[in-house]
Amino acid sequence: MTGGQDRTRLGYFLGPHGVKGGVKVFVLGDQEQFRALKRVFVEGRGWLRVARLEMLAPGVALHLAGVGSREAAEELRGLNVFAADDELPEPEEGVYYYHELRGLILHGAGGEVLGEVVDVEDAGHQDLLVVRHEGGESFVPLQAPYVLVNLNDRRRPASLALSADAPAGLLEADAPEVGGDDA
Repeated sequence: MTGGQDRTRLGYFLGPHGVKGGVKVFVLGDQEQFRALKRVFVEGRGWLRVARLEMLAPGVALHLAGVGSREAAEELRGLNVFAADDELPEPEEGVYYYHELRGLILHGAGGEVLGEVVDVEDAGHQDLLVVRHEGGESFVPLQAPYVLVNLNDRRRPASLALSADAPAGLLEADAPEVGGDDA
């Protein structure tokens, strides 16, 4: 989920790491996205400079400016961590950031417009597109070979399409509604 139009949620803080203010992050996606970041946006705290990064298995530990003790790190537990979209490293081919998929049009196998991707959710074993359509909102598994990503001339997502092999009824009006609390 986004923390604003130009920020992407990378994960959330789990708790302290060590005694000098390190804090473990539950990472949504690839932990490598943290390597190039000079700062992160912390929910309720604003932008904080990344002083040091430790790669963990899994996840990462961040040492942030102004967070110098285990107690200060404990105060971050449960808060979401975001990065500015334009500061994220370029992903490898075939990998896309959630913010690149939000706002894209989803087409059917015949080219018809089915709806708009309003969000992407990490469901653990697979990502789910939240698609707004005339019948409401539905989850669509972002799973090859059922969802095809059409690229622009820079090789980044331009639109999405369901393949002819996609299961029927993904966007039917009686599909489970998307809702609940925002993270």
